[in-house]
Amino acid sequence: MKALRMVMCMAGALLLAAGANAQRIRVTDGSLDVLKNEKEISLEFTYNNMKVGKFDKEADYVSSRVKDLNKKEAGKGDTWAKAWVDDRKERFEPKFEELFTQVTDMKIANKSKYILIFNTSFTEPGFNVGVMRKNAYISGEFTLVESADRNKVVAKGTLEKAPGRTFWDNDFDTGVRISEAYEMAGKALARYIR
Repeated sequence: MKALRMVMCMAGALLLAAGANAQRIRVTDGSLDVLKNEKEISLEFTYNNMKVGKFDKEADYVSSRVKDLNKKEAGKGDTWAKAWVDDRKERFEPKFEELFTQVTDMKIANKSKYILIFNTSFTEPGFNVGVMRKNAYISGEFTLVESADRNKVVAKGTLEKAPGRTFWDNDFDTGVRISEAYEMAGKALARYIR
């Protein structure tokens, strides 16, 4: 029994380590060092030119998904499409903010010296049908600007493949998987800054 617990703990640790290393952060211009002594920051989220799964345009993905779901049950696709957009403010962005602020010890403020803008450029929604699954992940670009003059870019960079899945595989809902990806993205970016 002890050996089984030890093997399970080691497997869990390896999974967490693999997930942590799967995402890559690269600063392509400037530096995030100015944030090391900051106590407050503003966060903004954009979804400009976002690709989703195999679709080059988010609109094509949404249209295809709505059509498929409405075939199965009238109105189900329309409900899903609303949740697809609403989840950004209700689930994804709060998860990012929660882990970002925990790790950096910065508070979110409307009037801070700097604004961090995170643009999601790619979303892999993944799937979980019980016997098969594909993890979700997101990739994006971040831009740090001065609040007093948003044209003054302090730093730019990319965050690739922040993974989204729950530990016990209880993530049948697309929003759950993607919100976990935002949580991991916020945590990874915060660690990079710290």
